[in-house]
Amino acid sequence: RSEASTVLVQGESGTGKELVAKWIHYSSNRAEKPFIAINCAAVPATLLESELFGHEKGAFTDAKVTKKGLFELADGGTVFLDEIGDMEMGMQAKLLRFLEDRSFRRIGGGRVFTVDVRIISATNKDLKKSIEEKIFRNDLYYRLQVIPIFLPSLRERKEDIIPLATHFINLYNKDFNKKVQGIAGMAERMMVDYSWPGNVRELKNVIERAIILGNDETLLLEHLPLEIIAKASPQAGAPMSAFRLPPEGIDIEEVEKELIRQALEITEWNQSKAAKKLSLGIDAFRYRMKKFGYLK
Repeated sequence: RSEASTVLVQGESGTGKELVAKWIHYSSNRAEKPFIAINCAAVPATLLESELFGHEKGAFTDAKVTKKGLFELADGGTVFLDEIGDMEMGMQAKLLRFLEDRSFRRIGGGRVFTVDVRIISATNKDLKKSIEEKIFRNDLYYRLQVIPIFLPSLRERKEDIIPLATHFINLYNKDFNKKVQGIAGMAERMMVDYSWPGNVRELKNVIERAIILGNDETLLLEHLPLEIIAKASPQAGAPMSAFRLPPEGIDIEEVEKELIRQALEITEWNQSKAAKKLSLGIDAFRYRMKKFGYLK
């Protein structure tokens, strides 16, 4: 049996655990065989056993036909068990038994099936804490984490933000027939300064939105959601010394345009209130609105 060691991927929600699982699968000699994923938290405990092991016709009321389980369907390949920390204790015992020799019986059947399948599991929970709380089996934990992988949050690996964003730009350029070539300096700075509580998933969604809504060849500050700009920027009332010019410089008009947009959004497009937010007279504010295309 080749490359069958179990892998446990741990990290916050949205850090890209399934992407890692797919990379492991498609980089291995199992790449030509199936990769099948299942979210253990999304499937009721009463159905999860049938999903994994299959069932024979007549095994229970709704079993009108024989059904192969995921382990059988993925023979030679990989099964990805997402949210393994939410699996109930009875099912954990059955999974542990399967991991001993990769053999199982379908529900209601007597025949023993043996498969060559790699198990990659993932969780955003602290499984050691779950073991202490007696909601996760200690023996299953050590069986699953033969090869442990921990994914840091995106805020802990800021050097990955722009390369990942560039990857997603290239991905969505193809999907939406766009030609975005890069990210403007100020937009890059805001993205790197932002904490990304939703991790890689949030970054991917932000880039998708920017590609869909933007018509420029560069991803600009104005294409980013307001919460990223607000949370990445210094707090209101901070001294001017808190502001730092990035080494690569900035486009001052890009910043000014973004401030006008923010002021308008915050005040629900009330021009007088927006002008006051920026300490501008109404005429000066309207001049800038027209300059940046917010006023025809």
